[in-house]
Amino acid sequence: MEMHPFYLFLDPYLIWFYRLTGNPWADYLLGTLVLASISLLIGEFTATLAFRFMRKRIDYSAAEAAKYQNLSMDALKAGDKTAYAAANKLANEAFGKSFFQQATLSAAFLWPVFFALAWMQYRFLDLEFRLPLSDWSLGYIGMFILLYVPALLLFKRLKHKLPFFQPFKKELGSFEQTNAAGTAPNHPLGAKGEPSQTWIT
Repeated sequence: MEMHPFYLFLDPYLIWFYRLTGNPWADYLLGTLVLASISLLIGEFTATLAFRFMRKRIDYSAAEAAKYQNLSMDALKAGDKTAYAAANKLANEAFGKSFFQQATLSAAFLWPVFFALAWMQYRFLDLEFRLPLSDWSLGYIGMFILLYVPALLLFKRLKHKLPFFQPFKKELGSFEQTNAAGTAPNHPLGAKGEPSQTWIT
């Protein structure tokens, strides 16, 4: 399989991590762990930038969803089925918009993984690692995931100690608390449910 020019450029740098100890098994584990960690760092960096760029839009969609959900519940209690159906439709649209905005953040986090796996396909497509005490084996994708998960768990514990992510900790914590409560910080909808002029330009 001929390597794409992009991966051909990266190949000497990435394969270096697979040649550190001289032991094939140890080199593969170490190199894949480093590759998983690099993918994780790049993904976290781009997801953080995307979140900061989209934060107000996500807050606005969450606030709209909460607003129309409350209106639909009020209409249901009042027995107004027409108003309930209209408000519920708007709430579903707002929830859908918010969902896809947050799915975009997930894509911003995961995209480096696919590039890493594409490079590994060129290098390690035919490698199989038999699991101990079983007839099962893992290919390069399974081994990558096996090392990516602990790297992710460790990074979650350490990331807010890194300079770039320290200012983000308070901002993300505020978002998670308010999002779980069904509201948005710096509520973009006014007391009467009207969009605030500070957000809409």
